[in-house]
Order: sequence, then structure tokens, then C-alpha cells
Amino acid sequence: MDAKEALKEIKNGKFRPAYVLYGSDRYRIQQFADTLAEAMFTPDEREFGIVKFDTSETLIEEAALEAETLPFFVERKLVIVKDAAVFAAGGKEGGKLEHKTERLQQYLDIPSETTVLLFIVNAEKLDERRKLVKMLKDRNALLPFQELDASELKRWVVKRAEEQHRKMTPEAADLLLARVGAHMQQLAIEMDKLCLHAGEGGIIGVEQTELLTASTVEEDVFALVDSIAELQVDKALRLYRSLLLRREEPIKIAALIARQLRIMLQIKELEQHRYTPQQMAGQLGLHPYAVKLAAEKSRKFAVQRLGVLLASIADLDYRMKTGAVDKVLGLELYLLALGSKQGA
Repeated sequence: MDAKEALKEIKNGKFRPAYVLYGSDRYRIQQFADTLAEAMFTPDEREFGIVKFDTSETLIEEAALEAETLPFFVERKLVIVKDAAVFAAGGKEGGKLEHKTERLQQYLDIPSETTVLLFIVNAEKLDERRKLVKMLKDRNALLPFQELDASELKRWVVKRAEEQHRKMTPEAADLLLARVGAHMQQLAIEMDKLCLHAGEGGIIGVEQTELLTASTVEEDVFALVDSIAELQVDKALRLYRSLLLRREEPIKIAALIARQLRIMLQIKELEQHRYTPQQMAGQLGLHPYAVKLAAEKSRKFAVQRLGVLLASIADLDYRMKTGAVDKVLGLELYLLALGSKQGA
């Protein structure tokens, strides 16, 4: 069973005796837990209906005993168990405590009709050698929550806008993902901010996304490299000084410039082999939007030119790290020199 199927059942009022949530996507795990609680209780019932345990502090058999106990003042109860020992792959079963998982297995053989057990496992994988894990797997109780890939994240942010009666353009979604990354909690916050600004029935485009979300250091370095390609040395220096005001280290900036030049060089090579932007994104481990932008910028440079720039930034990096040149002044002089070497 996957999370979508489980959520569909929950929204139809069908609750399974137990769920085990695990994986790297902590945001969607919490969303599932919240949805389950909302479906089971009214706000006034939550205080009486939800009981929480942590296996680092409490024995698992106490959670089993609580699950057996009839609920008070509510029709059913939700027992939430936070775990990093009983289910997790690589976890120390018991840790400081000696958990008797057999007691929980006995409960699961004849679970209470008025209790839902929800295990939230702080691990990317479960130890499927354990009897308890095997038992719950046989009962379709294991729900993995791995991080979404770029295309899934894009669909998710667009859908979140639609749920708030807004429309987000594909280009705006790409820009947001390029800036925020795969952090769904932060994506949710940024999306809600953009939706609030757009208003009911509004459209969220690139302009609004650029205005209301913070640019990354990588994005500013990308603009810096682009300004060099356009022979806009004054703009490059303004961007560089802006990065310094944000307390970014010149060595880090130089490394990011080198990375951007290397990406453009790799894209040129892949284009010669007729790779699609999607294939290039997979090959380089980048977001498709970042590849699209880098491909556009790379057309302003000849391959030879990119090679020369990459070699010179590598040399500067060495001289900065060995103290042969002042870091701040050295990178500024590098940017000034680039404006007079555009020829290739």
C-alpha cells in the first residue's frame, strides 16, 4: 500500500489498525499524521483522543497496553509512537531500554477496533529482518515517504497553488524549485506567501517569484558569470561586492564560478552528443531549469573560452589558498581582467 491509497481510505472514513511511516521526507510524513488526526477527531476531541509515546523514553509494551485500553470521552483513539529503535534499519533495538516487541506483536494479532496505532520512524529504511516489521509488511501497514523528484515537486507546487484558487506558471514553478530546492517545508511556506500576494484567482509568474523569493548564492554567481559574457564588468563587480556584503567568502565565490563554468562546458559537450535537457539534468545531477538556463548562457561562450576561464579560476583558487594573493582583491582583479579577454 502506498500513501495515496492510505489517504484515500482515511478520507472515506476507513482506518487501519496500524500505520508505519518512514523515509527521508519528514514534511509529507507529518502531513499524513495531521490528515489522519483531522479525519479521526474534531478539534475538541484531540486532547482526549491522541496519546503520544517515544521509544527512546518509553517501552514499546506501554504503547501496546495503551492501544488495548478503551478510549475515554471519544469513540476511538490514536496512539502515535515516535521510533528510532524498534523498526529502523541500523537502529539499536532497545537502545537504553529493553523493548519487548513480542508484546506489540500479540496486540497486532487481535488489534482493538477503537485504536489506530501510528508509528513514525526516524529512518530512511526499515529492518525487514525483524519479525515485527515482517508482520506489518504482510498487513500493508508500511508507508515509505521518499523525497519527490524534480517533476513530482513541480506538480506538487502547481497543485498547491490550484488548491488555493491560484495559477502558477511552469516557468515560475521551475524558478521556485531552483531557488528553494527539494525542502518541502520551505516550499510550502514560499508557496503560501506567493498565493497570498497573487490573491484569489491570481496568476503566479516568474516576475512575482523573483520579487518575493530570495535568490541563492549560486544564482547570483550565475548572474555574475552572465555579466562577464555580456562584457558588463561594472555589473559583475556590483554582484561580487553584494556577495561580499552578505559575508560570502571569496574562495567560495571562486569555487561557484568554477562550477558554473564547468557545467556550461559539460553542457556543450553533451549537446554535441544530442542529449536532451532532461537527459543532461540527469547526467549532471541538476534541476532541469538550472540546465536550461546554463545551456542558454553557454551559447555566449566558445568551448576554448570556457576552458581558458576555468583554468584561470583554478589558478586563482590556488593562489588565494596559498596566500600568494589577497582573496578579496584577487577575485576582483580576476573579474576586471575578464572584461578585456572576451575574444575567444
